[in-house]
Amino acid sequence: MEKQRENWGSRIGFVLAAAGSAVGLGNIWRFPYLTGENGGSAFILIYLVFVIFIGISVMIAEFTLGRNSGLATVGAIKSYSDRFTFVGAMGVLSAFLIMGFYPVVGGWALAYILESVTGLYSLTPDGIGDTFGAFITGGVQPVVWMLIFLAMNVLIVAKGIKGGIEKAAKVLMPTLFILLIFIAIRSLTLDGAGEGLAFIFRPDFSEVDGGTFLAALGQAFFSLSLGMGAMITYGSYLSKKENLVENAVIVTGLDVGVALLAGIAMFPAIFAFGMEPAQGPGLVFVVIPMVFAEMGGIGALFGIIFFIALAVAALTSSVSLMEVVVSYLIDQRDVQRKKAVYGTGVVMAIMAVLASLSLGVFGPLPVFNVGVFDLFDILSDKVFLGLGGMFIAIVTGWVVDKEVLRKEITNDGTVGFALFEAWHFLIKWIIPLAVAVVAIFGIIDIEETAVMLFGIAIVALLAVFSRKLH
Repeated sequence: MEKQRENWGSRIGFVLAAAGSAVGLGNIWRFPYLTGENGGSAFILIYLVFVIFIGISVMIAEFTLGRNSGLATVGAIKSYSDRFTFVGAMGVLSAFLIMGFYPVVGGWALAYILESVTGLYSLTPDGIGDTFGAFITGGVQPVVWMLIFLAMNVLIVAKGIKGGIEKAAKVLMPTLFILLIFIAIRSLTLDGAGEGLAFIFRPDFSEVDGGTFLAALGQAFFSLSLGMGAMITYGSYLSKKENLVENAVIVTGLDVGVALLAGIAMFPAIFAFGMEPAQGPGLVFVVIPMVFAEMGGIGALFGIIFFIALAVAALTSSVSLMEVVVSYLIDQRDVQRKKAVYGTGVVMAIMAVLASLSLGVFGPLPVFNVGVFDLFDILSDKVFLGLGGMFIAIVTGWVVDKEVLRKEITNDGTVGFALFEAWHFLIKWIIPLAVAVVAIFGIIDIEETAVMLFGIAIVALLAVFSRKLH
């Protein structure tokens, strides 16, 4: 007897879950520090161009491939072409790599909720910086918090689509919006907040180089959960009545809105208190706590709210990454959901432990001169997500029959999509070329070329292996 595939319980549940997948650390932890490192609003403008012309198109493609096949990422791609099975495998591998470091940062967010209560903001600026440095290199403590965060993922995903992921999204996503709006309002009322807004909305293109474009493209794919199979997987649980284009636009809009809201919540306060925005990944855990410390007694309250929001964002996104791997095991390996979740959780825990310890005990890997944490981040962000999006565009534009796409996107002609021809042209010609060009120039401008080449070699091996299998 054929197994009944799970479905979303409601449209709002799907939209919030898909938006939750897109809205995560990429918006609140990653987006602000990349903005600070890449010239402020110049980076934001490039990011928005990629989101509008590439992100939305690839998301429509992923929803379409998932719903039309009724399968998660590997099964979906394989149903269209055996020779491109490696693209689905890349999606699963990307989810694994991201979940190798994502729960580590999620654990930091949980820990900083407690730190906000226990006197973090009474420290000097140097003390706050030293606290973060000591914490992430401390060995046992960050690992414990990471395991707590990962256990929360396991509990949600084990309950399934409707009873776990959708139910959690309906609570967590509205909570996230409310918390961020609350912080943004306070940030905008500070003296000197206007300079922070100018940093966000007044572009400085003198800071732009090839690396900026690669960072913006990676951020577009990372924050929208594209190129990793999440949206193909979520799309596979969609009803045939849903408007794919409309849902893609809504999800993308919510994601971009949260990213900008996070910027508005942070940068006015950073500039109001004379802090430096280009602080890298430590921006959220060092500079922002310094800002809360400058607020006085009320700072602790805002710190608690901020890090709850960060933990919520991380959780809504990480459950979708775990679901990519779990759905592969269910669809392709016929593993029961709970067994798939627990097995996946164990492997991800081992990877995340190594990533966490690489920030202190282990240090950099001798071959690549980066730690396991950074290795997972670079491979997923700068290699697999962009290439995954490119290959998904190639499969959609060149392998899947155009009329099959038209029929699926328009729900057998019952839903209008006047831009179908333009979308198909973008997917077939422009997006693969644009991603390839950005990737090439980006590789030239970054220092971790050895890691990039290693990642590309893995993709090549996956492609060769899939061809030999078929």
